[in-house]
Amino acid sequence: MENFTIPCKSSPPTAIVPPKFSNPSEFSPRQTKPTISFSRKTLPKSTDSHLNYLCKNGELTKAVTVLESIAKSGSKVTSTTYMNLLQSCIDTNCIQLGRKIHERIDVVEELNPFVETKLVSMYAKCGFLDDARKVFYAMRERNLYSWSAMIGACVRDQRWKEVVELFYSMMRDGVLPDYFLFPKILQACGNCRNLEATKLIHSIVVRCNLSSCIQVNNSILAVYAKCGKLKWARRFFDDMDEKDGVSWNAIISGYCHKGETEEAQRLFDAMSKEGIEPGLVTWNTLIASHNQLGHCDVAMELMRRMESCGITPDVYTWTSMISGFAQNNRKNQSLDLLKKMLLAGVQPNGITITSAISACTSLKSLNKGLEIYSIAIKMGFIDDVLVGNALIGMFSKCGELEAAQKVFVRIPEKDVYTWNSMIGGYCQARYCGKAYELFMKMQESDVHPNAVTWNVMITGYMQSGDADQAMDLFQRMEKDGKAKRNTASWNSLVSGYLQLGEKDKALGVFRQMQAYCVNPNSVTILSVLPACANLVATKKVKEIHGSVLRRNLESLVPVANSLIDTYAKSGNIAYSRFIFDRMPSKDIITWNSLISGYVLHGFSDIALDLFDQLKKSGFKRNRGTFASIIYAYSLAGMVDEGRQAFYSITEDYQIIPGLEHYSAMIDLFGRSGRLQEAMQFVEDMPIEPDSSIWAALFTACRIHGNLALAVRVGEHLLDLEPGNILIQQLLLQAYALCGKSEDTSKLRKFGRDAAIKKFTGQCWIEFKNSVHMYTAGDRSKLCSNFLNSWLQNIDEKAKRPDFCNELCVEEEEGGISWVHSEKLAFAFALIGSPSVPRSIRMVKNLRMCGDCHRTAKEVIMENHQRPKLKDQVGYGVVKELDGHLCGLVPWGGGGGRSWDDGVFSGISRFI
Repeated sequence: MENFTIPCKSSPPTAIVPPKFSNPSEFSPRQTKPTISFSRKTLPKSTDSHLNYLCKNGELTKAVTVLESIAKSGSKVTSTTYMNLLQSCIDTNCIQLGRKIHERIDVVEELNPFVETKLVSMYAKCGFLDDARKVFYAMRERNLYSWSAMIGACVRDQRWKEVVELFYSMMRDGVLPDYFLFPKILQACGNCRNLEATKLIHSIVVRCNLSSCIQVNNSILAVYAKCGKLKWARRFFDDMDEKDGVSWNAIISGYCHKGETEEAQRLFDAMSKEGIEPGLVTWNTLIASHNQLGHCDVAMELMRRMESCGITPDVYTWTSMISGFAQNNRKNQSLDLLKKMLLAGVQPNGITITSAISACTSLKSLNKGLEIYSIAIKMGFIDDVLVGNALIGMFSKCGELEAAQKVFVRIPEKDVYTWNSMIGGYCQARYCGKAYELFMKMQESDVHPNAVTWNVMITGYMQSGDADQAMDLFQRMEKDGKAKRNTASWNSLVSGYLQLGEKDKALGVFRQMQAYCVNPNSVTILSVLPACANLVATKKVKEIHGSVLRRNLESLVPVANSLIDTYAKSGNIAYSRFIFDRMPSKDIITWNSLISGYVLHGFSDIALDLFDQLKKSGFKRNRGTFASIIYAYSLAGMVDEGRQAFYSITEDYQIIPGLEHYSAMIDLFGRSGRLQEAMQFVEDMPIEPDSSIWAALFTACRIHGNLALAVRVGEHLLDLEPGNILIQQLLLQAYALCGKSEDTSKLRKFGRDAAIKKFTGQCWIEFKNSVHMYTAGDRSKLCSNFLNSWLQNIDEKAKRPDFCNELCVEEEEGGISWVHSEKLAFAFALIGSPSVPRSIRMVKNLRMCGDCHRTAKEVIMENHQRPKLKDQVGYGVVKELDGHLCGLVPWGGGGGRSWDDGVFSGISRFI
């Protein structure tokens, strides 16, 4: 058998056990008893009677005084009288007098194990377990009662592992537990999930013919069920000759903890058929299980059934219901249940109040939170640390930091969560200075900052834009704070840099995180993937995808959804579809991500087909679904169908359309050239159009050459963004083309100097793992005459008659000497590569002009010689403005589009 040692947390006391006792370290059950010399002079029996009388009447202090007199006279008392004195100390919880009685142990006429066992009980029941342990180990002889006293003391103090170790030591001493002690030991086995000790006890019970004891059987059953060994528990349960309510509760609880509520319900029904009516504990177990699994309506129905059976819900029933509704995003119902609980006359406990406050926090309802606060004060829970922590969080998130601070000061015994909640509240409100002051005070207190505290501070400084201070804390964390960095620490930096727009630094931290062998989690992946949603980051997306696969995170639906979305935005729609098809379970965001991806790439037919599949799958469409579908109808030129989809949002799905839906409708009308309808639609909008609406209409006017309407729309756009130099530049061109005088225009608001300011086009392209940047008009990289002649040749072909040459307002200045950045990137990609590249990916800071658009089409046709439709590989030009994607994206094949009118339809709402 494995050896066990009994821990001792402090050195042995000097005056608790007399020196006559053997040293604890030399204890052995076979040790010869020392000879103890006692005085033969004893007091008459009336003295014992007097001591017992004093104990019985609560005059323990006088009894101790009498005992001291007896000791001075050299007389003795009986062991029974001495144990009565110790019992009086237990009853009055008076450890001081108990110690004095222990010091006079030499007055006992006959020192026996029962007296020593009573000493162990006295120390343990008065809350001094270490002293009890020292007396226990100093005992000359330990019997079943001694072990029971020590094990019972550890059970009361919830020292479960120590109970199991005591059991093994007890067995080595040759003392066997009885039917009274076995359940206590089994309780400890269940709480520390010790199956080996449980199996040993089970075998002892069988061999000692204790298997007929229902209390022991119930304890064994409860351990198997609690440890998740349901097959063992069920076999044991079925073999039990006698079952009571505790037996049924144990097996039902086991299935509930495993989430197998159907079998638990079946056993619950079988229990009644066996003639054992379910009690309050059984109902509470089943109700709590359903609430934890999110089956709140089922739990509510069970509670009604429970009341109909004549069982009144208690505080645990109501608390389970309140916390269940709160945790399953039904906050208002959770608070309604609290009101019903109070009306029913059931007094809430600290957990009830904490759950209700958490519901108010999620709702950010300060008024309801104040109501719960007043209830907490009236019922005396305001000093409860759990309630206090919840109140600090609620007040902080509602912006009431002074109230949070008052609660914080009032909590007498703060734990680490108390400090973290208050520090987090200051950080969330961007009061990093006050947070740092509290952080320093915490370091001086008895509660030291943990990793969560450091992470909260790092996140707070990042959100405030102070990345340097955040990085300083990150570097000091392990050295000064002695708190080990965890994945959340790195995530704070990654997400912080992304919020500050520093994508390169975020990706750098992500790589450094992996270099330090810190495993990224789903939060890391969901933070870093959006940073790669552009055309020159496709290799980074694959790198992150590899990390996802290595960490087995691909089964998480949010991670898979983010990969679908990011691959689509980085130009790899085929990868998006591959991930989509492999997903075992999908949600509405999965479908929306793929549909919007296909719309982004110009595959309106596939997007609409997916929409039909979505309707058949039973998923409820949401706002995002309809925004993408209207864009899909726009790409397909299906105006009537798009209009019908828009109106069905309200009529069929009771969703109020947002600006994204109105913008999609403008794109639908504008792409088809119905500019007057688009303008009328904007004027009839029930909500105020923002810049995205006017920008969509302005783009449509430019593409279709309606300069008069473009000027009108552009002026609306300028009212919303008067400082936008690009809009000013485009409007100046429109004025010039339609012959309108600048002096009478709205351009006077920002002066004629704006006419000189020009946006210079820049383009980035990835080549051989390096990103190259080109600026419009820069010929420094075109160092050969061959490149110049190539560009001239392409320009001449692009001007041939079969290209539509509408009158459009452009974002970049033209001219013979002004070569746009994307043309330079085309030249670099095609001339610098030994073979024709399968795809050219580029990012631009402006929309592509019509001339460069035609040039791109000519480049594609020249390199692919107009392949057959079924074999063709199309390219979609994607641009970026204010964070939108841009570049030249491979489209895959076909799709029913012709080269001249369909190749560049992809994402043209950004064009």
